[in-house]
Amino acid sequence: MTITQNSKLFRPVVWVKTQNCLPGGFTLIELVVVLAILAMVALLVFPRLPSTDAARLRGSARTLAATIRYVEDKAVTTKSAYRLRVNLSDTRLTVVKIVDGEEGTDSDPFFSRQILSDGINVEDVTIPRLGKVASGEVSVNFGPGGLEDFTVIHLKGSRDSHFTVTAYPQNGKVKVEEGYQEVGQ
Repeated sequence: MTITQNSKLFRPVVWVKTQNCLPGGFTLIELVVVLAILAMVALLVFPRLPSTDAARLRGSARTLAATIRYVEDKAVTTKSAYRLRVNLSDTRLTVVKIVDGEEGTDSDPFFSRQILSDGINVEDVTIPRLGKVASGEVSVNFGPGGLEDFTVIHLKGSRDSHFTVTAYPQNGKVKVEEGYQEVGQ
């Protein structure tokens, strides 16, 4: 049998141009598999991330430690007396300057900022001359020589988590520890 162009068996080959088509891509199954893997990774990683409450408590503890260091440095360098007033009922912390035995305000903008984040409370303050104080107001004194008393301040977050800020006199060391730590001198 001879095949000619007019024959029914002969069909011309049609070539399709592939220049306009995208050479590859992702199938729906590949996309679903990738999304499933990302979802599993997110389920494993998300519980390990710190909550915002824990971050606010940690940040407040660090800010309080920085404030204590700053007040101590300022008292030493200016040879002035300062007082950190801790109001345990409304968890307000304010820094005042002592001039001729009277409390006054300092124009330093560092002292006007909020030290504790919202929802963070001062549970108690321990100073050797006063013992552990859990209500009322406590004054932490800074003289020209720095912090006058060993001080332990316990901060409490909204989920019963705690941080302990410990300030040591004479050396300017302020330590921040997670949890409620009973610290001795």
